[in-house]
Amino acid sequence: MFTFKIILRNAFRHKLRTTLTIIGVAIAIVAFGLLRSLVELWYLGAERSSATRLVTRNAISLIFSLPLAYLDRIRQVPGVKEVSYGGWFGGIYIDEKNFFANYAVEPKSYLNIYPEFLLPADQKAAFIRDRKGCMVGRKLAARHGWKIGDQIALRGTIFPGQWEFVLRGIYQGRDKSTEERALMFHWDYLNESLKKTVPRRADQVGFYMIAVTHPEIAAEVAVAVDRMFKNSLAETMTETERAFNLGFIAMTEAILIAIQIVSYMVIVIIMIVAANTMAMTARERLAEYATLKTLGFGAAFITVIVFGESLAISLIGGLIGILLTFPGAHWIETELSQFFPAFFISPLTIYLEIAASLIIGTAAAILPAWRAATIGIAEGLRRLG
Repeated sequence: MFTFKIILRNAFRHKLRTTLTIIGVAIAIVAFGLLRSLVELWYLGAERSSATRLVTRNAISLIFSLPLAYLDRIRQVPGVKEVSYGGWFGGIYIDEKNFFANYAVEPKSYLNIYPEFLLPADQKAAFIRDRKGCMVGRKLAARHGWKIGDQIALRGTIFPGQWEFVLRGIYQGRDKSTEERALMFHWDYLNESLKKTVPRRADQVGFYMIAVTHPEIAAEVAVAVDRMFKNSLAETMTETERAFNLGFIAMTEAILIAIQIVSYMVIVIIMIVAANTMAMTARERLAEYATLKTLGFGAAFITVIVFGESLAISLIGGLIGILLTFPGAHWIETELSQFFPAFFISPLTIYLEIAASLIIGTAAAILPAWRAATIGIAEGLRRLG
């Protein structure tokens, strides 16, 4: 208790300096936590992918299509429970700044494969029944003020023209991480139009979604599907939903690495600032440390005092930073909901923030503690602080 009182009194002897250091540590921890959460969020979709879902696409690239005729053959593969299909539409609502994902899908089988899209029974029935119907996520509907029965027009890019839909369903995600900013409509509606305008592009899908009976046979089913279409005009590549999502993440890997580097650099910078603060403090108190030695206190006690003061400052700043991370995450989730389906702080991030606080305090105290512990009594007493 005596040592603890000395540490706290020393830590707040220079109130302005200590306060500014605590604020600096807190800001660094907030920045570190939010950046780490952003990286985790990037991988969230892949980490929470279903182990019983596979995605089949063209082996060359996702931009190349597959024949609709593959559907019945895929259904016959042992272990396949359900098959759906669809394609990226790439429509624009009013102008490019309103970007959101929009797909053409086979609605009934798609909703069976993706039970995380929760849709009221009456809206689900209306969506499946209406060929021009569409369903949108809750956040997307709120963003544009859409309600059931509204007319929604998209300007096609991949499929040119003005495409009009009737909003029949607004779905909600079963999990917090479920994407709620997408629009899905009937693939048949798109295909029928293509038959009239561009027949060569009709009866072609962008991907197949396959539900397997057990996660253990997913790899076998993927191999069987790809073997079936080997040496065909449109060979396939079948992979787990997680691997499919990671493929998209890999396209932005450089951005993720940059974010991670920045998060670590923030900690390094504040570590240097805290080390400078502790060095100034130790230099000012060399005479005090020498006096303690004359009273019989050893180098170990002085080392504990210096490390304790540094850790106290960094942990107080770290605790404040951790507490501020939560309202920061809530603000991002609220104000930037069009970019992030969810933004939350995981337990791992909190543990990393605590570890960062300890590292800052420990690293900042190493040299000052060594200097204080090794100073000679005569040399220390000659200093006025």
